[in-house]
Amino acid sequence: MTATLAPFPWTDVWGQDAAVEALRSAASDPASLSHAWLITGPPGSGRSTLAYAFAAALIAEGPEDEQTMRQVLAGTHPDVTALRTDKVIITIKEARALVERSYFSPSAGRYRVIVVEDADRMVERTSNVLLKALEEPPEKTVWVLCAPSEADLLPTIRSRVRPLRLREPDVHDVARLIVERTGADPAVAEQAARHAQRHIGMAQRLATDESARRRRDATLRSVLSVRGVGSAVEVAGEIIQAATDDAKSLTAERDAAERASLLRTVGIAEGQAVPPALRAQISALEDDQKKRATRSLRDGIDRVLTDLQSMFRDVMMLQYGRGDDLINRELRAELDGLAAAWPVERTLVVLDHLAETREALERNVAPTLALESLLVTVASGRKP
Repeated sequence: MTATLAPFPWTDVWGQDAAVEALRSAASDPASLSHAWLITGPPGSGRSTLAYAFAAALIAEGPEDEQTMRQVLAGTHPDVTALRTDKVIITIKEARALVERSYFSPSAGRYRVIVVEDADRMVERTSNVLLKALEEPPEKTVWVLCAPSEADLLPTIRSRVRPLRLREPDVHDVARLIVERTGADPAVAEQAARHAQRHIGMAQRLATDESARRRRDATLRSVLSVRGVGSAVEVAGEIIQAATDDAKSLTAERDAAERASLLRTVGIAEGQAVPPALRAQISALEDDQKKRATRSLRDGIDRVLTDLQSMFRDVMMLQYGRGDDLINRELRAELDGLAAAWPVERTLVVLDHLAETREALERNVAPTLALESLLVTVASGRKP
């Protein structure tokens, strides 16, 4: 695939030529513009990037109105309202605020655009809050929802939006993009793209963070070393600890910056005691940060499970004599041994349990218990 470079504001949308063309046409022709869109695609495919480029094109007066488009992309234009969440779910309160905002007329641009980056994180009650706004939208308001797939939203929501499915780039395209963006060694970029299973953001992190690459390799090798209940419990604890440490490293700096910014805003110097009247604001910030940390930890564990799925998928590929398309080529010797030692049925049991574990974590099952159960299955070939 060779992606062509679209004009501003679409220049950062990579490898989605058909989607860009559809949205460019809609932004320039009211007859082809729907009041609500659902952009779906795998993680890292550029859903949010495309959504904001579309918002910029909708709000600007035309292709020459670059200043307005840059305002939208910077998140400072009054006619775009975005909801992105680092928490486990989007709350009803947040959804109601969006709906209220959607009924305002555009203040400066052609349209008011409401972007929901994580529409799949709405539970049923929250989704129902959006229904009326999607059924009877104001003339100059456009909704843009983003989710991994249409199945992640309620049928009532899906029936009121125009779907736009993004394509998934291949490994070599992602690797080339990572080299262009970061200057990473091409071999490292190819490995990162393969291990990230073409998730552009994760591939970029793996290509530029040696410790992340080492951590991933160590996790897979530790799972391969599990031989019984004792080692299953030990390795599960190690995975949880590594995911916790990783989540903390990703959120600690941001948490500190947010707290410092809030204190400056209310006029409190660093090290000064917080007056009782302002403690509620600090407490609310800390609650939001805790929810974000929970989401970050859950995402980290899910990333580990995705890596494990790729590894046992490779085992099955080898069992069926298809070793030319492995994700984890660096573990070829270990995977060959496992493929020879296990029947296909055992590999299927592990893959089934992996999928069930991911679903269980979405239902707030204790992560440590879920991983221990999974690793006992890896060791024994039977679900506990």
